[in-house]
Amino acid sequence: MPIRRRLTLTYGSVFFLAAAILVAINYVVVDQIVNQQVLAEGAMIQPSGEAGPRPGPPPGDAFFASSVNDQIGRYRELVMSWLLRWSLLATAMVGLAGLATGWLIARRALRPLQTVTETARKLSEETLHRRISLGGPPDEIRELADTFDSMLERLDRAFDGQRRFVANVSHELRTPLAINRALLQVSLSDDALPRPLRPVRDELLAANGRQERLIEGLLLLAQSEREVTVREPVDLRDLADRPDLPPAPTAGDPVLLERMVANLLDNAAKYNDERGLIEVRTAASADQVAITVENTGPVVPAAQVALLFEPFSRLERDRVGSASGAGLGLSIVRAIVRAHGGTVAAAPREDGGLAVTVRLSRAAPGGVNV
Repeated sequence: MPIRRRLTLTYGSVFFLAAAILVAINYVVVDQIVNQQVLAEGAMIQPSGEAGPRPGPPPGDAFFASSVNDQIGRYRELVMSWLLRWSLLATAMVGLAGLATGWLIARRALRPLQTVTETARKLSEETLHRRISLGGPPDEIRELADTFDSMLERLDRAFDGQRRFVANVSHELRTPLAINRALLQVSLSDDALPRPLRPVRDELLAANGRQERLIEGLLLLAQSEREVTVREPVDLRDLADRPDLPPAPTAGDPVLLERMVANLLDNAAKYNDERGLIEVRTAASADQVAITVENTGPVVPAAQVALLFEPFSRLERDRVGSASGAGLGLSIVRAIVRAHGGTVAAAPREDGGLAVTVRLSRAAPGGVNV
């Protein structure tokens, strides 16, 4: 049961209990008052309607005393009956008012917690810069929100430091790898190179190329995980070089979005089979655009689809045979999509292969996402 409902029931129960106690006390007090003995013409008139044993009026007045006692008895019953009805009605009204008051008070008291919850729900690696910044008196909820903001600040610094470290390391490693490639190409490009050394030369150049692609992928991954600051109108069908497809206008960083589409196509080509099918589709709705890249290939277990978006992950957790790639293609796609506020999903095909769909916000005519 939600805490707001529990607080409402608690407030309502307190109001009901207090009203019931007051009604009970009022009923007992009134009952004691109306049941007191009443004197009429010198005779003691009892609540039961009988005259007391004390000397009373002449016998002719006995009928009058009895009539008065009957009237008092009926009036007493009428008073207590109406008192009971109105008391129960008042108890119900006070209880309902307590429930309504409890509902409003609980909503007001829990509104800061809803702000904290909404902020936490929207958080991701790309939105750690957001803060709750809760105002109001310095109470326990304000302290919780400030503690949460402090935690977000520490996480933001940690993630930003990690991205800078990856970017710096990748940048620093690019130069040595480029130098190694140049040295290999110059020193081993002589036609007089002995034939047994030529396979070694080719293998060294291939290994160096794989390392360069890995470094480029890490650098791009670090860059794509940051918040997008450049947003320009882009059509996904143009990025896929498919003018025959329906238009899919969005807004974002053109370089990153182009790399996203290129990675989807490259991944579909690398992990294809002898059928060699690669199908590209685009679609657009009132507020979203989508691009789907579908390819034939080996059967992908449904349980391993989510793992394909993790860095250095391949089908069946194969981490060897890096000639086909570094295992960063779909990871970069996911990072770019998240940085643009979109979603990416993959679904295995029944006859083998994969269908990857990216959804982004549709761009308005002015180039701003809807």
